[in-house]
Amino acid sequence: MTAPTTPDVWRPGWTRRVLLTVGLVLPLAGATIALELAPPPAPVALLSGDAPVMAALPGATRDDAAPGTAAVYHVDVLWAERIAARTGIPVRAVLAYGAADLAVDAEQPGCGLGWNTLAAIGSIESGHGSHGGAVLGDDGRSVPEIRGVPLDGDGVAAIPDTDDGTWDGDVVWDRAVGPMQFIPTTWARWGADADGDGISDPDVLDDAALAAARYLCADATMTTSEGWRAAVLTYNRSDEYADSVARIATEYARRAGAP
Repeated sequence: MTAPTTPDVWRPGWTRRVLLTVGLVLPLAGATIALELAPPPAPVALLSGDAPVMAALPGATRDDAAPGTAAVYHVDVLWAERIAARTGIPVRAVLAYGAADLAVDAEQPGCGLGWNTLAAIGSIESGHGSHGGAVLGDDGRSVPEIRGVPLDGDGVAAIPDTDDGTWDGDVVWDRAVGPMQFIPTTWARWGADADGDGISDPDVLDDAALAAARYLCADATMTTSEGWRAAVLTYNRSDEYADSVARIATEYARRAGAP
């Protein structure tokens, strides 16, 4: 059987510099973090056991939030537009995946998650918030909201309602919710407020992407092929799913690094 590939995330030994400067990020006073990553090498065929490679991130800013709340990260819009043009990912989705990557890099610098892995998962789960004809708005919310099938045991896991229909609108069975398809019980534990509005909302891609990043980095280090695969399998325990994420993530990294 052919060994599965791993996606382009971070290859140990690459140059990575973190420049810290203090300044104002309007409208809030805070710190500005600029990340400069070495460009990726020419695409190569990754073998099982080969350390994966992370697609590079641009310069970024961080808004220091009010006490007791998390900082809000932003990636460069021009970079996001360029990546969107090269990959076909909507600009608004690139902004969400990139910001989630930056946030989890700051929180868990040893994890090694790449934005392209988040993008691959978002592509599979909802077409970057476009499943069923939904449109990803400027606010990061898909309209209409994306809901999975009832988890009623008919070809899927049986999960009776756990949230009184609060997130999924179903008071009988749970359903996966939003562009990253969180089950309500998982969201109850991992829900994130990435955009600083005080609400953890699985229907907002910024929040969902950050929650997914933290979830993936919780019990695994994604700097090796084995660690990356173990993390992705916690999201969906299917080897076919992990293979698909790997192929898509690698292709996104290849296109992002194209001249």
